[in-house]
Amino acid sequence: MSNFIPAKTRIAVTPGESVRIIRELQGLSQTQLSARCGIPQTTISSIENGRVNLGVERAKTLARALRCHPAVLVFPGWQVDSAA
Repeated sequence: MSNFIPAKTRIAVTPGESVRIIRELQGLSQTQLSARCGIPQTTISSIENGRVNLGVERAKTLARALRCHPAVLVFPGWQVDSAA
């Protein structure tokens, strides 16, 4: 791993955009995701459009439904180097 070179960041992604990207990659509509996780479709839409904060509990719920780690949704652009 010492030869590892991280990819350059091309665009900044918000948590809401992260939810949308992962949902669309899995071929799910907002309605289908809503049925999987119990969060109303209107709330999912608001999260994706940045009108409502994702929050930790919603991130956990959505992550279970999307089968990903909650950090992928909450911290989409987090860099390990900048956090140290």
